[in-house]
Amino acid sequence: MPRVAFLGLGAIGTPMARHLARPDFALAVWNRTTAKAEAFAAAHDARAVATPAEAARDRDVVVTCLPVSRDVESLLAGPDGLLATMPAGSVLVDCTSGDAATSRRIAATLAERGIGFLDAPVSGGVSGAEQGTLTVMIGGDADTLARVHPVIACFGKKIVHCGAVGAGDALKAVNNALLAMHIWGTAEGLVALEKAGVKAEVALDVINTSSGRSNASMHLFPERVLTRAFPRTFRLALLDKDVGIAAELAREQRLTAPLLQLTAELFRMAHHELGEEADHVEAARVVERLGGAIIGGTAATGSATA
Repeated sequence: MPRVAFLGLGAIGTPMARHLARPDFALAVWNRTTAKAEAFAAAHDARAVATPAEAARDRDVVVTCLPVSRDVESLLAGPDGLLATMPAGSVLVDCTSGDAATSRRIAATLAERGIGFLDAPVSGGVSGAEQGTLTVMIGGDADTLARVHPVIACFGKKIVHCGAVGAGDALKAVNNALLAMHIWGTAEGLVALEKAGVKAEVALDVINTSSGRSNASMHLFPERVLTRAFPRTFRLALLDKDVGIAAELAREQRLTAPLLQLTAELFRMAHHELGEEADHVEAARVVERLGGAIIGGTAATGSATA
């Protein structure tokens, strides 16, 4: 069985790593906050290490799950970096929701050392990571994917080879841009209906059995907006980053994509207003402020952060 390392124990990374914490993988874990890696190792069948180089030593597969592609690229060089110890023939599987250009640079750097690379962003949220049912979008060589498939299958239920390096990143960015569109559009529609005298719960009951339904209307708004719970499972800052990547992809392809570009601008504004820690669904608060009504409530006054 392959020996595995996992780098990046965030909200998604931690439950993903749990599925790899098994004796046959001899899992090594690293995190920028050392205490988090040590706590994980104490609770699971894994070994905490102090540097990326130590994590990658003698590993067949290194899995990374960090906020942005630049974070992964920053782990490569230097005496404590991955390239100091990753052996030829090993594979870096990057589950970061990254950008294709940086992934291609990483792949080229690794290829000079005989190391494989796959961009492998995931979808399904924290619950999917916990249950091991994530969708994994793969960019890279099909033979490389076949070699590491048993590792990815531990946390991914649907594993799709999307194309060459960067294809997974591109598809994930567009997927998340659609999520952002659904959140903002649903919020605008429900605010308008509230002001017209139609309660949000009534509107959602109809929408969710009609053609306008989406994951946002069926799950996110009933569970988070109507309840005002807004659990912090996926940061608005990261969705802003993903929509920006999708908008840049459209520009690179010389595509006229006004909705993508507008969505990127709106989520950049929401991110700026609500801050780094806000959950992605809290973008609805900004729509409420702009529209002057609370979804499931009455009037919206003051800052969207109130």
